[in-house]
Amino acid sequence: MAQVSFTALEGLPRVQPGQDLVPLILSAAEASGHAFMDGDIVVLAQKIVSKSENRYVDVATVQPSELAHELAEIAQKDPRLVELILSESQKVLRCVPGVLIVRHRIGVVAANAGIDQSNLPQQGSGMSEPALLLPLDPDASARVLCDRLSAETGRRLAVLIIDSIGRAWRQGTCGTTIGAAGIECVRDLRGQSDYFGRTLLTSELGIADEIAAGASLVMGQAAEGRPVVLVRGLEWTDSPQTARHLQRPRDKDLFQ
Repeated sequence: MAQVSFTALEGLPRVQPGQDLVPLILSAAEASGHAFMDGDIVVLAQKIVSKSENRYVDVATVQPSELAHELAEIAQKDPRLVELILSESQKVLRCVPGVLIVRHRIGVVAANAGIDQSNLPQQGSGMSEPALLLPLDPDASARVLCDRLSAETGRRLAVLIIDSIGRAWRQGTCGTTIGAAGIECVRDLRGQSDYFGRTLLTSELGIADEIAAGASLVMGQAAEGRPVVLVRGLEWTDSPQTARHLQRPRDKDLFQ
């Protein structure tokens, strides 16, 4: 019987700037009674990776440009926040009241460049208006975490870093992989046969995003405090692919 489990590792403390995630994950796994096994996938919320990498910015220190002021008037947003969004973006795709849709510097299309101000403590942070940016290179972050966790446990592991991102033509956000290491992210089934022997012509599976969506359900999106999920029982292929393989080439992107 095919069966896959998604288990949140309980008891992780609030991650502090510069704090090493590997011992926190190993301690939480031990405390939860989930010793790592070959084939496990460790899924981390983007926010704790960004916190560990000290990707904080104090919005109060940002000086908005003329373009930021212009877009802020349209989006009805703080010009300082808009300047942060611009600094993290390759291109602004849409600007409407309430949101800027941008192509982030890592290639992901996201609202407001993935900049987050929720669940960030202000007291004791030294910042009056803290905001958290995406990791500098989520794929590289996933690679380091995967290598270190595999070395510490002696197990064959994969690591995904995920964020909640909206999708064209669909309401609501969905867990999406922005960093990956060790696992096949996109599986190309073209050329294979379906159940009735027809040749598949267009089937490509976003394996990493499907895992991310399941893990996101277990993590929660508010005050649950469950940023690490252990996925077990899924058969996956070792691969040098990264999350960038999930991004549609721009010449084939019909929505931009």
